[in-house]
Amino acid sequence: MQQALRSRAELVHGPPSAALSRAPKVRSLIDADAVRVLHRSARVLLNNLPELTDRLVAALREREPAYRSTLESDPAGTWQEAHRSLRHSVGALLDPRSARDAALRCSWKIGASRAEQGLPLDALLHAFRLGGSLIWQSLVEETSRTAPEDVRLLVHVAADVWNFVDEHCTLVADVYRKVERQHAWRQEHRVRLLTAALLDGTSRIADVAETAEALELPEQGRYAVIAVAGGRQAGRTSVPGAVVPAGARVYWHTGMEVDHCIVLVGDGESGGESGGDGDGARTEPTVGLSAPAGTRVGVGPVVAGLAAVGDARRLADMALSMCSDDGGTVRLSEQLPAALVMSCPELGGALAERVLGPLLRLEPSDRDILLDTLAAWLDCDGSAQRASARLYCHRNTVLNRLKRCEQLTGRSLARPADMVEFSLALTARRLLRDT
Repeated sequence: MQQALRSRAELVHGPPSAALSRAPKVRSLIDADAVRVLHRSARVLLNNLPELTDRLVAALREREPAYRSTLESDPAGTWQEAHRSLRHSVGALLDPRSARDAALRCSWKIGASRAEQGLPLDALLHAFRLGGSLIWQSLVEETSRTAPEDVRLLVHVAADVWNFVDEHCTLVADVYRKVERQHAWRQEHRVRLLTAALLDGTSRIADVAETAEALELPEQGRYAVIAVAGGRQAGRTSVPGAVVPAGARVYWHTGMEVDHCIVLVGDGESGGESGGDGDGARTEPTVGLSAPAGTRVGVGPVVAGLAAVGDARRLADMALSMCSDDGGTVRLSEQLPAALVMSCPELGGALAERVLGPLLRLEPSDRDILLDTLAAWLDCDGSAQRASARLYCHRNTVLNRLKRCEQLTGRSLARPADMVEFSLALTARRLLRDT
């Protein structure tokens, strides 16, 4: 006589034939009698299934706190779920071959559904074990009532009953974790899409509140965006902690070439908006000095509200484009003239050609000497002495080169408006040379 129930391993691979051949004949007769007793009691349980379900629901309410809210919010649905599970379980006791798959599908659906609802896995497994314990207790009670002399035979099927419970608990745990992983992936993917739209400036107004909740950031806060690129050889995992100070509320969005960090500068209730007059409203995030070698960091200005993060990202990318290839940090607020040039490259290129055109058409060696001298003189605040030290030449050499620049361009370095044009034109040439 086959066992009433089989272990999970036996259901997959089948029992070893050697084990069957070694089993004594008297053992088979005892198993047959035990299965007969089991089936007799199981039929009674199947006929009294509503009462058995009530007992299980009462046990869940009393012994599993996580189920109490579920029983309060959906008592009918919870009762029906317990009823289906018990019906399939008792049915598998009577006909394990044909009822096994249906019982497993029932447990699978319960595990998936409860995982979606967020019921703790421990509570779910406890509920299945309570159900198994209740079935076994009811089998013993029914046998004791109708044929007390047969109670001892149930011992021979006890292991099979509890193997059945263990199989379903294992199945439930597997599907629960699978659904949990899928749910976490969907949530992560949804957050990533919302953040990408926010950074791109394509986020709908209706989505901003959802994005704020997903990122755990206030919708009306003041924000800046930090753009980070390079430094991959040193390990990107070390970049976030090095760039943003500890304790700052941030969200990192990784990209193929550039990572963006949304930094909460203020919550909107402690210092005005980004366009205000107070210094607190214009505070930018502190960027660490220990970023990996070769890392380029661009820091955008502060904007008001999460909905404006797209503008902050665009400006952070602009600051990033001004970084040296060797790495470093550029704050856009400290490079506003350069930002003006970068905001409209066509006009920047036209300005460079109009102001520096006569110098750009010289022989390369002559051109570079004059442009380097002009740039050094402007960087040294108009000091020919300091510029000469930087260029390793005599002060008069610097003055002569500057005079030649004035002659070729038709502009005077003594005229403020011409100096501004020279400065912007040199910036445009430097930034737009490789674009």
